Amino acid sequence: MTETGAPEDPPASSSDHAGGPADDRDGAAPAEAVTASSALTPDSGTAALLDALDTLRARLGALRLPLEAPGVHHARTDLARATDQLDDYLLPRLRAERAPLLVVVGGSTGAGKSTLVNSLLGEQATTPGVLRPTTRSPVLIHHPMDGRWFSSDRVLPGLARTTEHGSAGTPASAESGAAAGARVLRLVASSSLPQGLALLDAPDVDSVEEANRELATQLLGAADLWLFVTTAARYADAVPWELLATAAGRRAQVALVLDRVDPGTEEVATDLRRLMREHGLADAALFVVPEATGADTMVDGLLPESAVGELATWLSGLGGDPDSRARVIAATRDGVVEDLVRRSNDLAAAADDQHAADARLREAVERHHAEALRQVEVATSDGALLRGEVLARWQDFVGTGEFFRAVEAGVGKVRDAVGRFFRGRPKEAPQVEQAIAHGLESVVLDAAEQAAEQTYADWRGDAAGAGLLDGLELSRTASGLRPEVAESIRAWQGDVLALVREQGESRRGTARALSFGVNALGVSLMVVVFASTAGLSGLEVGIAGGTAVAAQKLLEAVFGDDAVRRLAAQAKDRLSARVDAVLRGQAARYTSQLDALGTDDVRGDRLREAARAVSDAARAEHAARPQPADGLTRPWSGGLLRGAGTFRPPTSPDGVPVAPGTTAGTGTGAASPGDDGEPAPVHRPFWRRWRRKEQG
Repeated sequence: MTETGAPEDPPASSSDHAGGPADDRDGAAPAEAVTASSALTPDSGTAALLDALDTLRARLGALRLPLEAPGVHHARTDLARATDQLDDYLLPRLRAERAPLLVVVGGSTGAGKSTLVNSLLGEQATTPGVLRPTTRSPVLIHHPMDGRWFSSDRVLPGLARTTEHGSAGTPASAESGAAAGARVLRLVASSSLPQGLALLDAPDVDSVEEANRELATQLLGAADLWLFVTTAARYADAVPWELLATAAGRRAQVALVLDRVDPGTEEVATDLRRLMREHGLADAALFVVPEATGADTMVDGLLPESAVGELATWLSGLGGDPDSRARVIAATRDGVVEDLVRRSNDLAAAADDQHAADARLREAVERHHAEALRQVEVATSDGALLRGEVLARWQDFVGTGEFFRAVEAGVGKVRDAVGRFFRGRPKEAPQVEQAIAHGLESVVLDAAEQAAEQTYADWRGDAAGAGLLDGLELSRTASGLRPEVAESIRAWQGDVLALVREQGESRRGTARALSFGVNALGVSLMVVVFASTAGLSGLEVGIAGGTAVAAQKLLEAVFGDDAVRRLAAQAKDRLSARVDAVLRGQAARYTSQLDALGTDDVRGDRLREAARAVSDAARAEHAARPQPADGLTRPWSGGLLRGAGTFRPPTSPDGVPVAPGTTAGTGTGAASPGDDGEPAPVHRPFWRRWRRKEQG
């Protein structure tokens, strides 16, 4: 093959920036490189777009969608696709705009992709076969001078590399890597390929192996141009058309090859054109490759040149014409940016859904445990706790004779009698404390159990919460709750005794208060707390046979009305705080599941902001982008694929040449060589519609 007009050497590593690759070995950029870069010149606009994309990539990388909110499965796929678009295509392409045009050859199972690639090259660069899946490791064929563009992780960083030069078959390292489940990219150098053009033979898009299907989708997303290969038997399959419709939606550059068309079945191309129009690909090129029969049979596993001549001419035109390459790259890149902005805005909405689901689940936890605290506060304020065992122990403690007669005599006359009474009965106070602790423990446990059951029911009925419950025992309270509650109640009772002790030490009547006994006064204060809020309301009525009245009178006799009021309020607050701490610990069993996911910090606003910055930077870059002169593109200066020189463009009824790829009536075309080796008349690139006024 003849090779001219080689572009500059590619960069040595993946650390190149938007300023462009280094000059060639002679210290000057070749003419073709200058022309190619004129269509997409790295400048401040590109640098600004790169900065915006880097910010967007960071925010997409930080986005987590763990909760089963509505539409989250689609959003997770979108997130993976968006990061793949950035990592595998957009960022590498912007940082190395003069890298070779990457054509990914994908398609259905058994479509003959590898055979087609080998036939275009005239050598066995990739291995076809009858076993499925055939292409276990993708094969990237490039010109030897372009190898450094692909040997680093600049493109497809998630794939390991293995290299070979002009040898057929799969290296042992690649097969072993594929067998072990590793993703390996085979790099094959071939002088049969025009410099500036690379072909990647991808796994089947409908492979029986899911890993191959995922890899095929990833590779297609990294393509400057997708060459989709199908057959008359498989062209209407649903799976490929889903991918093709997605490609059309993001304005990716696509061409189709209808392979292995038997004589007499050419009408299949007409139906394929219909499907292309229906799926938004009316402007895509379509090439028909006939089945090798009769005199035009396959030789050494290669299709005859006449079968691939039109496609070879078309691809050679892209490989050798820097303006054509630049246009393809720009069109695909612009479409990816637009699609990425759309995906990012959709993902921002998904992030908001995650935050809303997080807030909804937390609200259920907070609501039910706040209700549990309210239940405890009511039960410890309405006198209900002063029944049963507590009442019996209190009556044992104070009796019903001398003490109540002293209380009835009035506070002014009761102090001495009360003092004598309690000094003789201190051993009964611990029994009252214990009864209060048991009763209070049951109240708190019942409220906590009810909160757990209600929270569990709410989470189980919410898809976002249900996914977090599996394997966790959250329908009941924790097994260690009872001793925790008992310890908290003992601590509260210690708080009450401390309050009494502090109050006694702050008054002149310290000796009198201590003579009654701290425990006895503390128990009395507990009774007052359980009788009514702050020990004030309803005391004149009396609760549980005058129990609270007796306790109130006793405390007032020792500390005075104001002090009792203040002590009761403080004791009540400390009880609520202790119970609240226990219930918050139970609630944390739920909220810790959300804390671990970090969904409370998920916000869509920052992602929208980053997407908006990308959109603004893309518009500014596009407006400032130098455009090639309108009219005819320059002839190519690269090599020719096998069969390219054998193709003569058909002519329309008025004698105008019809460009390659227009056999499907799509009105697309590219430059094509003549039989004498000189370039034939060059028309508008394939991605633009043919206009008669542009003929000349």
